[in-house]
Amino acid sequence: MAGERRRRGGDGPRERPRERLRDPKHRQQQPQPRGPGRGRTALAAVALALALGLAAVAATQWSRWSEASRLVTPHPAPPAVPPGSTGPLASPTYFWGTYRPHVYFGMKTRSPRSVVTGLMWLRHGGGLRHTCERGDGLSRYGWLMHDGENFGVQELRDEGLLLRAEFVKQPGGDHGGDWSWRVTARTEGTGPAPLLSLFFYVATDGQGTLRPVLENGTRLAAVEGTAQELGDFTVTFLPPTGEDGEGPKYASYNFLAAGVPGLHRLTELVRHSLREGSVFSPPGRPRRRYFGVSSTGGLPGEPPRGQLLLHQVTLEAPAVLEVTLESGSAGGTRRGRLAGPALGTALARHAAAFERRFEDTFGLGARGVPPAQRRFAQAALSELLGGIGFFHGRSLLRSERQEEPVPGTEAALLTAVPSRSCFPRGFLWDEGFHLLLLGRWAPALARDVLAHWLDLMNADGWIPREQILGDEARARVPPEFVLQHSETANPPTLLLALERLLPDAPLPYLRRLYPRLRAWFSWLNRTQAGPEPLTFRWRGRDTDPERFLNPKTLASGLDDYPRASHPSEQERHLDLRCWMALGARVLAQLAERLGEPPGPYRDMALALSDNDLLDRLHWAPELGAFADFGNHSAAVALRWHRPAPAPGRAPPAPQLRREVREAPRPRFVGALGYVSLFPLLLQLLRADSPRLPALLEAMRGEGQLWTPFGLRSLARDSPWYLRRNTEHDPPYWRGSIWVNINFLALRALRGYARAAGPHRDRAAELYRELRHNLVTNVFRQYEATGYLWEHYRDSDGAGQGCHPFAGWSALVVLAMAEDY
Repeated sequence: MAGERRRRGGDGPRERPRERLRDPKHRQQQPQPRGPGRGRTALAAVALALALGLAAVAATQWSRWSEASRLVTPHPAPPAVPPGSTGPLASPTYFWGTYRPHVYFGMKTRSPRSVVTGLMWLRHGGGLRHTCERGDGLSRYGWLMHDGENFGVQELRDEGLLLRAEFVKQPGGDHGGDWSWRVTARTEGTGPAPLLSLFFYVATDGQGTLRPVLENGTRLAAVEGTAQELGDFTVTFLPPTGEDGEGPKYASYNFLAAGVPGLHRLTELVRHSLREGSVFSPPGRPRRRYFGVSSTGGLPGEPPRGQLLLHQVTLEAPAVLEVTLESGSAGGTRRGRLAGPALGTALARHAAAFERRFEDTFGLGARGVPPAQRRFAQAALSELLGGIGFFHGRSLLRSERQEEPVPGTEAALLTAVPSRSCFPRGFLWDEGFHLLLLGRWAPALARDVLAHWLDLMNADGWIPREQILGDEARARVPPEFVLQHSETANPPTLLLALERLLPDAPLPYLRRLYPRLRAWFSWLNRTQAGPEPLTFRWRGRDTDPERFLNPKTLASGLDDYPRASHPSEQERHLDLRCWMALGARVLAQLAERLGEPPGPYRDMALALSDNDLLDRLHWAPELGAFADFGNHSAAVALRWHRPAPAPGRAPPAPQLRREVREAPRPRFVGALGYVSLFPLLLQLLRADSPRLPALLEAMRGEGQLWTPFGLRSLARDSPWYLRRNTEHDPPYWRGSIWVNINFLALRALRGYARAAGPHRDRAAELYRELRHNLVTNVFRQYEATGYLWEHYRDSDGAGQGCHPFAGWSALVVLAMAEDY
């Protein structure tokens, strides 16, 4: 108040200095305040600065909190999978299933805390088998028939032991009906049959109760259980018989009742419970010792969260064992237990129905495909269907602005997995390829899977590219891949599948999907934008470029495919631009089907398909093909370096580091390969495009992409061809043949062969040759090895990488049927 009074006290000359303060050049000439007034001014300034600083900190914290909150907040649109639609009453056909693809044989329901069932086995003198492990060395395993609904037949070959595992379901009641298993064990070769133990189990994970039903105090004859989703049920373990109804088979029995610390610990728990003291003593035969489970047990120091009841049967093959689950609510409609001859009849009926449906769907017999190739195609489809899993849990997420990861919201996912041994979990860009085949066989199931994926979307429209939900899934993932980064995208191949599902999909279903698809596409368009309009750049490339010959781009799905040598914000990624063009086209079609305004998506699709603009942004004259653009040096190599030792310490191990012999500059990346073909693969090029002949010749050039087994991923004359990326990083997308991209090439070539234009004959010729090469090689490798493979060697066509890999490699079925 004193200051206020001074400003009002008097006039005349006193006011003149105040007028001069308006002129900046006089400000430093004014006398500085003295005494209490100056202190108050300084304190006020400090207070203001402090307030502003605190406000800035608060704003930053609020921004980070808001971002973290949105990271784990589900998208606000109504769920794509309606609540209750996957339960036993709404969807009884798909309630029970082989939804545990990571185990050799097991079943569960589509429930968050499902009761699970499964099989383990032990050839005495060998190892315990349960989860699909490459190290187990099985010479062959996989589904020969599986209809995705009610029936399946799988064969497993393990060092002279042949197991045939079959299941069939029958409807009834309110909890998904009944099911029965038949496991037939045989030995191959001569000599005495080794002892074999088969372990059938029932386990809970946090809900439900199990009660053992013992026979003679030693044999677990049945398990009676109750669970929220199943009501009352009984699992019965029938005594073993010989083959072809030969009557009872001698066996020894053990059982295990234990607390379960988590389903991911089941194998460890059983292995921990095995003791060598059990005796197999058939009448008139020598006694033999074997490893049997103890009657009770558990893992020390591990608090249980569920129950395990396990039935061990030890015998000599050949033998047949059957297990039945009977739902308590189906008792009034059940015509009898599905076992023995009744089970054999049901299995034969379902096998015949499967073969008829397969022929009706793909028509391979009518096309003259030989029986051996038809059986192979049936197995490829069946392994994809048998690889569908149901997962529940939380992802571990990290925002680029948050140092600490956070658990995502609790979520459920129905998905086909790429590989039961290597990748038994959901992968976003793989799933779009899976759905191309699944949608042809079971469109309703494919729509359900697609909807489950879209329900994983967060408030920003982001879907994590890798889904690791639940302890069982996480136990199979290396730690460095568990964390999902919120800036990382994946190719929107779900839209590739939706384009095929769109004409016959019900409108209510499409209306549920539409807001989520719009949000996802908007997120991609916003977060993966490139340096110029209508350009795009994959985020999340490797951040330590000097470790790698070429820093990986995991987001693209083509992990180590050569991109610009020095990641920067100036990059333009061709494949992502083409995926966005596809996405805009499909969303325009979807909007039109729903009566929504398609204009913005149609305009974007037209702009991204503009061949002149595509030329300007991505045609590399020196390469004679389309290419990425970025800060790039072609003169890079990996060299061994020995870091300087610290004083008083031993010399450190040498390290393989990148050397750049020529400074990078903005330029096109001279890597001819799959990325170069994307304008053709997704059919963005006009049929009369002057660029089309160059791409067709690159495809057919044996020194470039052509092989007798399919198109290799990187040209043989490329400087990165078959080059390691680090000491521990062998080449991956640098020369191998991948079925998913070859399928896109076949699809595109067939399209260009049917379109009016000057290049249709050349496209038709390449289509016929490529289809023959790809199908012949994948079939030949299956016959030789028993497996579909992740990718195939370009020099001799040999399977490489993970096996079995019936994810996108099963697209060979559609190629055989010429169904694109």
